[in-house]
Amino acid sequence: MPYNKNKEFLMEAITNFSVKLVQRYLPSAFLLAVLLTVIVLMMGIGLAGESPVAMARYWGDGFSKLFNFGMQMVLVLITGYVLALSPLVQSMLAALARQANGPRQAIALTIVVSFVCYYLNWGFGMVAGAILAREMGRRVAVHFPLIVAAAYGGELVRGPSSSIPLVIATPGHFMEEAIGIIPVSETLYSTWNIALTLLLLVLLVVFFLFQKQPENIVRLKEESDESNTAQTLVDKKGMTPSDRLEHSRWPTLLMGLLAATYLVDLFVTKGGSVNLDTMILFFLALGLLLHKNSAAYMSAAGKAVTAGRGIIVQFPLYAGIAGMMTNSGLVTEFSQAIIAVATPESFPLLTFLCAGVVNFFIPSGGGQWAIQGPIMMEAAYALGADPAQTIMAFTWGDGWTNQIQPFWALPLLGVAGLSARDIMGYLIVWLGISGVAISGTFVVVSMLS
Repeated sequence: MPYNKNKEFLMEAITNFSVKLVQRYLPSAFLLAVLLTVIVLMMGIGLAGESPVAMARYWGDGFSKLFNFGMQMVLVLITGYVLALSPLVQSMLAALARQANGPRQAIALTIVVSFVCYYLNWGFGMVAGAILAREMGRRVAVHFPLIVAAAYGGELVRGPSSSIPLVIATPGHFMEEAIGIIPVSETLYSTWNIALTLLLLVLLVVFFLFQKQPENIVRLKEESDESNTAQTLVDKKGMTPSDRLEHSRWPTLLMGLLAATYLVDLFVTKGGSVNLDTMILFFLALGLLLHKNSAAYMSAAGKAVTAGRGIIVQFPLYAGIAGMMTNSGLVTEFSQAIIAVATPESFPLLTFLCAGVVNFFIPSGGGQWAIQGPIMMEAAYALGADPAQTIMAFTWGDGWTNQIQPFWALPLLGVAGLSARDIMGYLIVWLGISGVAISGTFVVVSMLS
């Protein structure tokens, strides 16, 4: 028993130190993007031997490269957010919140629900987790930054909306001639990957339940909530015809049914595959069907755009960073350094770590894969490493360091009304725990394969 108390004290001390350190020194998400830009600029000049003008050119050339992918990411967020704000989904989340009788139950329930939602779709999970955390904060005396961090901890999970395994499983992808088609049964739905997913869920729950609430807990800041103004009954007397149409049910119902019909036809008669575009359309259809009218839908969309403003503004900055890292050869040099010391058994683990480091500078799975993926897959085949394991190692690495990269937490923080400093202290410790679990899994799987 004394051993367990000492271990609990050590974990609490580590977490408290991390929280205090982050609150004191972590810059804002936008400022971090600026600082990373400067760091990569100096690396390109100092390590790659590029001139400042050349690095500026690389940054400018990269600035617009991810506009299309960035728009997809924004739409994933907006459609997922709007769906989470629909009356039915909010009622379901409120009903879940009523099941919690205390802080520990609130934290555990928030983790499990948000983790499952993240697994299905990161945009929906981020918003659903934040809204559930807010609902718990209203009903339970829980340290609000702690439960928001717990809601975000599941963001690292890689599920059916993970872009990299889906791309590799799609005929005609840009690397098909080199690696062929690798089905999701060998990547996302392999036995070992499902086991890793469940292990991370268990560890996430244990870690956050291990945390003690501070003596002076930070409660949710209650504010006037106008989120349901467009959902309430509206007196249509005296409205103009256009206003009546705005608050009519049939326009959104028609559009929702049209989108749903297309999706059903795509999957039933044409054997369509799940990708970012179909996920966006799926959430759009559900959101249109579940909101009462176009006024309600656009009111929720306005909140979604506000919550996602960080992504909208910062995505081009990270595209510029990606341009500098790619055109200066920094990504290639870093990847080649990893490959030089790799063996067939260690390559998936090193790929995971390599992807995690690069992801901190290029927090975009699809964009990072387009830059770094061909190099790593060519090396995997040359070394005789398992290609499916390499793909999933890259995929997990891409999500792992999102825990300490505030970029993807911006929508959740926008919904919760917190800053990155409030939650990152907990997430740094969780980064270490999850990193050990993921690394250990790849070591074991490589040894057994």
